[in-house]
Amino acid sequence: MKIGFIGLGIMGSPMAKNIMKAGYDLVVNTHNAATVREFVGLGAEAAANGREVAEKAEVIITMLPNSPQVREVCLGEGGVLEGAGDRTVVIDMSSIDPTESRAIAAELSKKGIEMLDCPVSGGEPKAIDGSLSVMCGGRKEIWDKYYDLLMTMAGSVVYVGPIGSGNVAKLANQMIVAANIGIVAEALTFAKKAGTDPELVYKAIRGGLAGSTVLDAKAPMMLAGDYKPGFRINLHVKDLTNALNASHAINMPVPMTAHMMEVMQELMNHEEGGCDHNDVVRYYERMTGVSIAEDKEQ
Repeated sequence: MKIGFIGLGIMGSPMAKNIMKAGYDLVVNTHNAATVREFVGLGAEAAANGREVAEKAEVIITMLPNSPQVREVCLGEGGVLEGAGDRTVVIDMSSIDPTESRAIAAELSKKGIEMLDCPVSGGEPKAIDGSLSVMCGGRKEIWDKYYDLLMTMAGSVVYVGPIGSGNVAKLANQMIVAANIGIVAEALTFAKKAGTDPELVYKAIRGGLAGSTVLDAKAPMMLAGDYKPGFRINLHVKDLTNALNASHAINMPVPMTAHMMEVMQELMNHEEGGCDHNDVVRYYERMTGVSIAEDKEQ
């Protein structure tokens, strides 16, 4: 089975490499010519656009920044729709608005093309080691058929429901992560301003009810003043924008999500959109005048 992969960025590139390691033949397309050359050197075949990918591959995986890019690659000029047959399957692993997932799937279905929406969680480290969490929407029979393919990139692949459900689950994930990072940053800054070592506070609470994957992943980075991106602020803003749009479409108030969006807007105004989302701690540092990482920086 030949797999098409469109979008070889921070996440897509290691995901595609894991597919190749599992023994699948790959056809790739991305904007970065150097990345295409790298994959050709690894044994992949290059394609000029989505149409050419669809002409050569049975399954097309897309890993793109947002809804407009997925729509363009699938439905636009030179897109997947132009080259696909009635047995083509599109697996969109981007994180986009579930309303758009459903709309794109509806257009593809007119030509008999199946679509799954399968966004991922775990960031670049888990993309590299193939342990991503994947949440999937679409027809259950299609998910069953390509489960093994998805598992080449993942530690868990969970079926959530009809098309769009994968992105609903991903947005729920991003809402929880944003609020969790926010309160970790707030609590550690509180500890420092109250005169207590925030690193010792972290060690004291991590084994209790406050312990979480977010706490263990992000508190050490905050304490070290390390804002190198695993998952960038500007991407989290994109996800929260989709979460707000999707929630407002169903008249759902989401005040905690809205608050974290405002916090991240402040970070964007300080040109920190390219930083890891643990950069939220600097929002609190600017408000309080204390830095939980200052001892490490001296």
